[in-house]
Amino acid sequence: MDSHGQYGQRLVWTVVETGIGPLLLAATRAGLVNVVFHATDPVRDRALGRLASRLGAEPVQAPGSPLLAEAIRQVQAYFAGGRHDFDLPLDWSLISGFNREVLRELARGVPYGQVVGYGDLARRVGQPGASQAVGVAMGSNPLPVVVPCHRVVESDGGMGGFGGGLETKRRLLALEGVLPEPLF
Repeated sequence: MDSHGQYGQRLVWTVVETGIGPLLLAATRAGLVNVVFHATDPVRDRALGRLASRLGAEPVQAPGSPLLAEAIRQVQAYFAGGRHDFDLPLDWSLISGFNREVLRELARGVPYGQVVGYGDLARRVGQPGASQAVGVAMGSNPLPVVVPCHRVVESDGGMGGFGGGLETKRRLLALEGVLPEPLF
């Protein structure tokens, strides 16, 4: 199998340094397919192995790839405070069903600087009793930051969980002005 995979799939990746540490960005011809927090070498290698298995293509490191160039630019602008939303083609192939429906609603319906409760998001997709399932969808988000699962919080004001760790969630919410800057 070549770098395009058995079906001509192209999978490119790079690591971008951000205010919350290194992020792995991976893209296919369809768009950005995966964002991975704390992309140190072991985390990056595991993530790339999972992507290769799920997408049937060998990931190619290509920071200059046109498939990644705009994603890199927008992620850097977001962390510099110069961008409040992302306008990127997204490849949703790593997620389906209810989880995809919830994440799409989150991406289009919860703007920068705002938060939503798990239950509220469940109601928005027509499943008012599914707040725990919304939590599962957030945990399976293949595109964190770009699809802003950090903006989903508990109805009582608690942070809830976060795949990138609660400190990362606090930093993202502070960047967006939702929380005061965390003390380090």
